[in-house]
Amino acid sequence: MTVRRAATATAVCGVFLVAGCSSNFGSDSSGKQDSGGKQSLTVMIGSSGDNETNAVKQAATAWAKKTGNTVSVIAAQNLDQQLGQALAGGKPPDVFYVGSSVFANYAKGNSLYAYGDQLSDKDDFNSALRASFTYDNKFVCAPKDSSTLALAVNAAMWKDAGLTDADYPKTWDDLEKVAKKLTTKKTTGLVVNASYNQLGPFMKQAGGWVTNADQSKVTADSPANVEALTYVKKLLNEGVMKFPKQVDTGWGGEALGTQKAAMTIEGNWLTGAMTADYPKVGYKVVPLPEGPKGKGTLSFSNCWGVANKSAHHDAAVDLVKAFTTVDQQLSFADAIGVLPSRDSALATFKEKHPASVAFADGTAFAQGPVTVPGFTKVLAQFDTDLSGLATGDPKKILSSLQTNGDQVLKSDN
Repeated sequence: MTVRRAATATAVCGVFLVAGCSSNFGSDSSGKQDSGGKQSLTVMIGSSGDNETNAVKQAATAWAKKTGNTVSVIAAQNLDQQLGQALAGGKPPDVFYVGSSVFANYAKGNSLYAYGDQLSDKDDFNSALRASFTYDNKFVCAPKDSSTLALAVNAAMWKDAGLTDADYPKTWDDLEKVAKKLTTKKTTGLVVNASYNQLGPFMKQAGGWVTNADQSKVTADSPANVEALTYVKKLLNEGVMKFPKQVDTGWGGEALGTQKAAMTIEGNWLTGAMTADYPKVGYKVVPLPEGPKGKGTLSFSNCWGVANKSAHHDAAVDLVKAFTTVDQQLSFADAIGVLPSRDSALATFKEKHPASVAFADGTAFAQGPVTVPGFTKVLAQFDTDLSGLATGDPKKILSSLQTNGDQVLKSDN
């Protein structure tokens, strides 16, 4: 997950009109293929920092040395904007990051070369991640890594409150109790982003979600989702949970790092941020508590997109294969803190990174994002509504999400 701070993606189909938001996915709009001689490829990434940029450059250099081709890696300042402009200009990078939250917009716009089904070991990629990058029943692009959500706890505050390992919350009631114990005049027990990206697990834990399994129907206004948001509203009204802006921080990790929060719900991008920005703050990552219907967390990912208009499809796919080997994924995990997207790499990852086991274990039941074309606009409005949840009506918020989502689904059919 390149977006270390998990801001909600707001790009919608309109942003990609320059790339052609048509429905002719899979048609051949690629340029003439250059299959002879040594080739020069460009890779565009949205990087979280020097560690990520250097890790991709090193992997690209190793492949170039092996094949005799050349690769240029560009770390975009604004990936969506720069990539959209490149696609519109007809000269896109050959390989690039595509976030799961905006993937369907690119796929519908016919900007992506669907190569996923060419991969001989495609089944080794996590099934939920494969689903996130499947469009019109085609596995389009290989997931490069993943992130899940877990509960991060300030170790010193936990101990000072008289809590032990046995007190890590297993249920919603447990979470409420420890949040109350950890809340003081200076510290809020739980600080979580006012976004479905962080509050969504409560919906899953209650047995709900935004859509049904195949995303053919919006299920936002279900009793389960109402129960989830009602619980969150209760914590907010009790003052044991706050949103980051209420404690003068930008996201949950900053709240944890500045010790304005004793707990937060974040993804494994948190580990790199804490190491870089708050190295003296000790914390532990534990699984999210279960809700009335069991476990629930969310999954975030990017895939390695290949431009439909690239003249180097074969070489680009070969480069992606090099980027996604088990060894390379583990190397990326070491450098960046992401989870491997291959099931076969997870066991080794957990052995090497015991502090991140809760994140890794979450991949077994994590819910992927909504990948309906144009739905990012709907979710952006949902986030806006969630920011007012403390004084809002959960039923009305979910009814609005239902209405807006239904409109998008109807327009997409």
